[in-house]
Amino acid sequence: MSSFAAGTAPIKAEFIVSTSAPARAADDDAAEGGTAHAGGSTGTDPRDDGGNAGGRKKMNKADKKRGQNKGRRFGKIRDDLDLCWKVASGAACEFASECRFNHDVKAYLDAKPQDLHMPTADEMRNAPPYIVLDDSKPGITPGDKCIIFEEFGECRYGYKCRYLRSHVNIKPDGLPELVVHEEKAAPAVFTYKEMNFIGADVQKLLRTKKYPTPVTDEFLKEMKEKEDQEKVALATKKEAAQQVLEQDLAQTEAEKDTPDVPMRFNEKKRLFWSGKSYLAPLTTVGNLPFRRLCVALGADITCGEMGLATSFLQGSKEEWSLVRRHPSEKTFGIQVAGSKPHTLIPTAEIIGKELAGNVDFVDVNCGCPIDLVFKSGSGSALLDAPGKLGRIVVGMNKALGEIPVTVKLRTGVKDSKNTAHKLMPRLGPEFGASATTLHGRSRQQRYTKLADWDYIKECVEAVRAREEEVGMAPIPIFGGGDCFSAEDYWGAVAKYNVDGVMVARGALIKPWIFTEIKERREWDISSRERLELIRKFAEFGLSHFGTDTAGVTTTRRYLCEALSFQYRYVPIGLLETLPGRINHRAPAYKGRDELETLLASDNSQDWVKISEMFLGPAPESWSFTPKHKSNSYDSQG
Repeated sequence: MSSFAAGTAPIKAEFIVSTSAPARAADDDAAEGGTAHAGGSTGTDPRDDGGNAGGRKKMNKADKKRGQNKGRRFGKIRDDLDLCWKVASGAACEFASECRFNHDVKAYLDAKPQDLHMPTADEMRNAPPYIVLDDSKPGITPGDKCIIFEEFGECRYGYKCRYLRSHVNIKPDGLPELVVHEEKAAPAVFTYKEMNFIGADVQKLLRTKKYPTPVTDEFLKEMKEKEDQEKVALATKKEAAQQVLEQDLAQTEAEKDTPDVPMRFNEKKRLFWSGKSYLAPLTTVGNLPFRRLCVALGADITCGEMGLATSFLQGSKEEWSLVRRHPSEKTFGIQVAGSKPHTLIPTAEIIGKELAGNVDFVDVNCGCPIDLVFKSGSGSALLDAPGKLGRIVVGMNKALGEIPVTVKLRTGVKDSKNTAHKLMPRLGPEFGASATTLHGRSRQQRYTKLADWDYIKECVEAVRAREEEVGMAPIPIFGGGDCFSAEDYWGAVAKYNVDGVMVARGALIKPWIFTEIKERREWDISSRERLELIRKFAEFGLSHFGTDTAGVTTTRRYLCEALSFQYRYVPIGLLETLPGRINHRAPAYKGRDELETLLASDNSQDWVKISEMFLGPAPESWSFTPKHKSNSYDSQG
């Protein structure tokens, strides 16, 4: 057996290329903590280059050059000759004389890039060339399969589709005619059609601040009246003696920390989550195609990317796109972040009214650690404001009707001061939360040390004791942190008394972890199997983002984002001891075949090459920059 430094993946000697120290660890705050809606620093702690992943040092000039690639931009790539959408769908444009887009289908098709081809499993190899088209099969030509046409029987992108040949007939004059598969179209509505679309009329009401929120208005009015009464009481007490004043002030502060609410919300839907796997809400990478892939691999519970309450209320099209749900997501939630009752409660009321029946829970983010969110009073800042958090959860409960409210939180703000054991027993019995998830790290800690599962157990016991004391049925409690295998998941459930584990980084690095959890095994997945999952992600991306040039480019971007984490997976067939550990860093190694070696590359240009296997050549004007510099050596020049 080889000798390895602490924190190094125990790779078998025959696969090791270099015995030098492992490369600098990738930054995970950029993955889980960042927000796609605001710029600025993530506040990532500097880390040393040695074997101790938890070490810190004073920032120097070299450190300051590291961190996020803040200047990265992903502009939309469009066709050189952009066809009118009406004409592209086979209809006539009623504004033809004024429309700024092209209306000549033949000219558009002559200038349009060549159709693309989505390879099948039989066309994939584990040695170069990795994709080999079988020309002996009739009909196998570029553009032979459009995922949208396959799913819906009709492609909404029409002539703009980069897989056009799969849904056209050639007319006698040589021009293509769009095809509709009527028999497929009807059942596809129930099988593939995404849910939770917000109409233009609703967005207009939000942007003009005219959307009615009567439940919110009444709750905020009651809350204001109570605060005014407290102020009057406080002013009256100031006339008393100093000693009495001090006692009364202490009492008043205690009252302010306790919302005037009923103990339980019996009309809420109960959540039965015990033993289920939960894909964490992940910014940027937790998009609908990625969630759809994880569901296909066994994920039971999914949650959309963190959305900002203020942006929801402004009618942001981008923000409301985060609530989109695929029919395959069996249990789906929406996560919102905010700092004040008057933004979070109306957001909840709008969700409850507009998306009723298509949302299983709404999660309040009390865990986001990044400076931009924290300094606004949102995310993990709410951990130190239990009174405000209570009013938020109570108000959201009233606004959402029967839709449950859940809370995701951290152990506390500072390493030396855990507070979750005091807050969590109040979330269900007092505030009405229907489930909680505790990430076993503080805001300050980030990923510098392993998650504290012993403390998670302490919090679970505190909640259960409080529930028993008030006679309340137990709510689901999930833990989170460092889950990277079926052994990690089921071991945590058995040892730490949680109902399940929320999986975040483990899912980013190996989405098939959900299969492992469901089947209670470690999967020595082959390179071909991994490539097939990449192909499936590409298909799900095209289905969601579109099969036109802009949609293909967006799909490529998010596929590369996914590969910026998946390259970190070390195949368990290469390890001397099992299971693999999420914080282990791998020395340079070669795979069992050339494809496995390629999939382990941390060169972002290799990720682009992998995307080209399924999405065709990347445009010359397009390049991929990882979210964090340490995620790829190619981006550090």
